[in-house]
Amino acid sequence: MIVDLRIYTCQPNRMAEFVKLYETMAWELQKKHLGRCLGWYTTVEGPLNRVVHLWAYDSQADREKRRAAMAADPAFQAYLAKVAELGVLQEMENRIVAPTPFYRAHLEAQGG
Repeated sequence: MIVDLRIYTCQPNRMAEFVKLYETMAWELQKKHLGRCLGWYTTVEGPLNRVVHLWAYDSQADREKRRAAMAADPAFQAYLAKVAELGVLQEMENRIVAPTPFYRAHLEAQGG
C-alpha cells in the first residue's frame, strides 16, 4: 500500500469556498475513481488555509491507473477548470508515503 498525501494551500479567506466547490463538484468523482480516502481535513492550527487529504492505493501502478481515469472524466475536467477560474488555490503539493513494517502489521492485526 502507498498513500498519496495532498496538501492544498488556499488563498487567504477562500478555503471555505474551495471546500464547498470540492464537495459539490469533486468529492463523489474522486471517491468513484480513486477509491479509498483515508481522510479529508482542513487546518485548525499551524499554517492556515490548508486542505489535506489522503488516498490509499495498492501500488504506484494502481494510483497512476486510477488518476488517469479520473483525469479523463469530463466532470473532473470541469471541476479543474472551475478551480482555475475562481483562483482559490495558491499552492498544491503531493507526497507519496508508505507505511512502515510495524504499522503495516498493526493494520493487518486489525483486519485492515
